[in-house]
Amino acid sequence: MSLVFSGVCSHAPGITGRADRAPVDQKDALYAAFEDMRARLQAAKPDAIIVIAAEHFANFFMNNMPAYALGMGESYEGPIEDPEWLAIPKRKAKGDPSLSLRLIREVQQTVDVAFCEEWRFDHGIMVPLHFLDPHNELIVIPANINCQGPPLTPLHRAWAFGEALRRAADAVPERIALVGTGGISHWPATPDSGRINEAWDRDFLDRWSRSDKDAMLSYTDTETYAEGGQGGFEIRTFIAAAAAAGGRGTVHHYQPIPIFAVGCTIGTLEIV
Repeated sequence: MSLVFSGVCSHAPGITGRADRAPVDQKDALYAAFEDMRARLQAAKPDAIIVIAAEHFANFFMNNMPAYALGMGESYEGPIEDPEWLAIPKRKAKGDPSLSLRLIREVQQTVDVAFCEEWRFDHGIMVPLHFLDPHNELIVIPANINCQGPPLTPLHRAWAFGEALRRAADAVPERIALVGTGGISHWPATPDSGRINEAWDRDFLDRWSRSDKDAMLSYTDTETYAEGGQGGFEIRTFIAAAAAAGGRGTVHHYQPIPIFAVGCTIGTLEIV
């Protein structure tokens, strides 16, 4: 059929795990934005959702760190974290090996991608699914970009990955949704956890909203690390989602919430 939805959202574990410690108005606004995104996603009537997340050493480590990976499992379990800590119950998400195989074969025409019949979901995928597929109804195809262990894939290759996913989605009869998920600026698991560079975030979101490819790809990892922390490397997932959609983006919600340790973001993209 085609790609029928593309969007982005944050996935910080505090969004669910520390919900009771956030200012109520900020938490409620974020949750309302997630609900609005869920409604937009549902209105697109997807058969399956590709969730592009960042690796957190849940499935890959430095002995074998692919730049990109796609899941090809019958099902996927998560979260791997303590469900009480994350405040998300364990679930078994549905996979579709046949659909994954068809997508992977097409992506491989231009991007070398690893594939995994076994994949454990951590907060990077479980937090978005908790809000966007609360009844565990969609076929899920996990996708990964290495945003964790240098050398990181160049930004222009993250763009190419998004383009390849779009081409693959357009080549199958199923209706495919895609969500890129990550932080913008954040410093997880460091003494600076809770720090958020709002100015840097808003500048990136401005480039993303305009679908300004050159501007989005102009960041260096050195600059990103200095201004956005190691969590800022996850801009790759937002860039891939923009490349897949091809059109301008709309930021429906952005709010720095330090107890969640990230500038919480919800956005959708025009598919052209």
